[in-house]
Amino acid sequence: MTLQPLTPVNCAGLLQPGFSLLQLDGELLLFGQKGWPKRSCPTGVFGVRFKPGEMKLRPISFSNDSCYLPPLRCPAVCRLDPYDGLPESYLIHGGRTPNHEISSSLYLLTMDSRGCNRKLTLCCKEKELVGELPGGRYGHTMSMVQSRGKTACVLFGGRSYMPAAERTTESWNSVVDCPPQVFLFDLEFGCSSAHTLPELSDGLSFHVALARQDCVYFLGGHSLASDSRPPRLFRLHVELLQGRPVLSCETLETGISISSAIITRTGPNHRYIILGGYQSDSQKRMECSTVILNEKGIHFEPLEAPKWPPEIIHSRTWFGGSTGEGSMLLAVPTEGRPSQADMHYFYQVNFQEDKEVEEGTQGCSQESTDYDDSTPLEDSEELYFGREPHELSSDGEGDNYNEEDEEDESQTGYWIKCCLGCQVDPNTWEPFYSTELHRPAMIFCSRGEGGHWVHAQCMELSETLLLKFSQGSKRYFCLDHGGLPYQEMTPPRQVLPLKRTPMKVKDRKTPPTIKMSPSKKSFFRRLFD
Repeated sequence: MTLQPLTPVNCAGLLQPGFSLLQLDGELLLFGQKGWPKRSCPTGVFGVRFKPGEMKLRPISFSNDSCYLPPLRCPAVCRLDPYDGLPESYLIHGGRTPNHEISSSLYLLTMDSRGCNRKLTLCCKEKELVGELPGGRYGHTMSMVQSRGKTACVLFGGRSYMPAAERTTESWNSVVDCPPQVFLFDLEFGCSSAHTLPELSDGLSFHVALARQDCVYFLGGHSLASDSRPPRLFRLHVELLQGRPVLSCETLETGISISSAIITRTGPNHRYIILGGYQSDSQKRMECSTVILNEKGIHFEPLEAPKWPPEIIHSRTWFGGSTGEGSMLLAVPTEGRPSQADMHYFYQVNFQEDKEVEEGTQGCSQESTDYDDSTPLEDSEELYFGREPHELSSDGEGDNYNEEDEEDESQTGYWIKCCLGCQVDPNTWEPFYSTELHRPAMIFCSRGEGGHWVHAQCMELSETLLLKFSQGSKRYFCLDHGGLPYQEMTPPRQVLPLKRTPMKVKDRKTPPTIKMSPSKKSFFRRLFD
């Protein structure tokens, strides 16, 4: 067991609580960055690379037929093993966007291709379901179950905003536990069904879900209704019968009071390690546990915890994810140290033996010799398969993410200072117009070379006038540039009709004409008569 400090290289500002780590085709991927994606990585998905004492991020591209995947915090992520000829993939459901919107979409993330230097390209598709669909939520879990030769996905728990009919100005951003329903997805036919079980009476979020064959175990979790972390353990049994599936639930006595824990698998068998999380709002869970799933059920064994450094012991919060078999990434905030350039301390925890750690790290850190020493094909550009030649550089240093290359977010987006008397504060902002939900309404001022955006509330626009601008094509000038409410639409340019003149034909042959006097005409007339 080792605990190694890591230094993020120009990427510390992207990591935040709620991110997800995925392991696809031997590579470790980071999903759920802080803020919206920038031009250097428009997909918001990064490859994570570990070097001795360092952590670097590398932008990952999507295929041309992929859909947009927003940076979601605290989504439910489930890995799909290859089966029936389908590739290894991940299911992603729900989560919160940087604008605090809660998603209800279901995405399927797979590997699309690899370039000549093994550069990974992903494909993201949005899965459409029919039936009883789960609403938008975060902090929930998804697990895969197998029964009678069939496969299904189990979704449970999570939090969401209050129903629209119950939301007021004071409780606009308040969240509640989702109803304790179990949703079952049939990915083959795209069907969803909801099931209510009497044993699951309270909503849970940020719990642990472990699946083996046709059983799913729900461990711990936090309940907003009671503001507690009850030491609960449920075993959900799923039978995928012909027609409607049958679900049953059983309450077990060997639960653990824990929420927001990190889970890593330690081998091909169902053996897991639980690290991190919280026992209460003010107490972290510093112990480690081994969880074993077999035919008899679930078993817990104590595991020696790493020797925690002072930064971890004294921190109030921590978060992280699994980086491979028996390996985890931990992050704690640099509380009370404004002089620190980075926002968090990062550590890599390994529970495997030395030899196994090296092999596991090589598989997930993208540090194999084949990867770094490979050279691109020096041939015609037809062999680049639609990519530019500079994208195939085998040196991994050239395309590492560098947050210093990004533009300042304070100068762009919805939370800019639009004018001298701007009244919009992202910390205290509340919806002003009926069309606003999570971000303020803005309108474009046409004055100047490129124009600029201003907040409608700062310009004291009525809701009727704001709707009128959004539906028409009128030019608007803000108060700082004349104060004109709007200017009529520029009249269309009059296009004069073209005057068509017939073209003269050169060398046109006409019948010959003979000019003669009237006396000659009368002579010839008498002659022929």
